[in-house]
Amino acid sequence: MSDNQQRPSHWRKDYGGGFEGREALLGQAVNMVIKTLNQTQPYQHHVNDALVLAQLSAIQFAKDNDMLDAYVEHDRKIMSFINFRMRDLIEKTGNKELALEAVFDITECHYQLVLETDAQPGKRIWISPYKKSLDACTKVGMLDLTEAEVHERWTKPKLLAYAEDLGVEFRVSDLGDDGTITCAVF
Repeated sequence: MSDNQQRPSHWRKDYGGGFEGREALLGQAVNMVIKTLNQTQPYQHHVNDALVLAQLSAIQFAKDNDMLDAYVEHDRKIMSFINFRMRDLIEKTGNKELALEAVFDITECHYQLVLETDAQPGKRIWISPYKKSLDACTKVGMLDLTEAEVHERWTKPKLLAYAEDLGVEFRVSDLGDDGTITCAVF
């Protein structure tokens, strides 16, 4: 089966080029990255920090109001339209790797949150993006979450819920000592 038969035509594997007519948008993006990386107080920021903090803030709110399970279900429902479309494509092609591509490779939800993901056949490996922000925010009392708690109560259940909607089985590792997470498809 050719690559075009397995993936929707708007998916691109090269991720390069294609900025003609969008130079101003590219300039804004580069400017945002420079401004973010120039911010070094109270710690060196990364380009994903605003998204990390927004997500941690929402998780903290859900925890404080005993709503973490409902928050995971809410996120699953928001993503169900996309996940069920992908399920149809996975069933049509038999290519379970498409589930990983949908969740990790072609969605800003992951690659803007996690700056590097090791894409291997049948699995994705990354470092949890939350540690630096959690360390800074718990120190000053903004949050009382742990990285393990975020993994066990948010990351893992969310990915398992997506897998169910995608019609595949994900095995999500425990959080490694260095923050490493692996998600494999079966």
